[in-house]
Amino acid sequence: MKKSTILLAALLAFGTAFAKDQSVAYIDMSYILKNLPQYEQANEQLTMLSKRWQKEIDAAQQDARVMATNYQTEQIFLSETMRAQREQEIVAKEQEVLELKRKYFGQDGELYKKREALIKPIQDEIYNAIQDLANEKRIDVVKDRSSDPALIYMSSKLDVSDLVLRKLGAK
Repeated sequence: MKKSTILLAALLAFGTAFAKDQSVAYIDMSYILKNLPQYEQANEQLTMLSKRWQKEIDAAQQDARVMATNYQTEQIFLSETMRAQREQEIVAKEQEVLELKRKYFGQDGELYKKREALIKPIQDEIYNAIQDLANEKRIDVVKDRSSDPALIYMSSKLDVSDLVLRKLGAK
């Protein structure tokens, strides 16, 4: 029993000593991104593409609605064969709309691919700047305060966001 207590005390002392030797800094990723013109440009491109694709989808949905409305009003005048054909056309149009949504906004859709192509290089550049800064300033841990809900208070002396922006060449 006494050995386990001594061992536990030694581990706690070692852990505390190790923790005191670590230097910690914080960044605010949303602040950094907001102050990078290339990120804003990438976001504008993504927004424009998204709006264009949404208009295409909206137009296809409107076509499907018009086809369905026309079918409802003309249904009584159509033969069984014509009704079946029109119903298939409406279903095909609705499937086209679903396919467009999947193509543009799906899990591996065009928007995801474009975001990956535009944003990932910026994120990599930020990560490299943070890594360089951490090596220069001998910082062991860099945390993002914008994504840490448990962070209640942080001294502004620990915020290195502006230094990261300078490393990236942003004003």
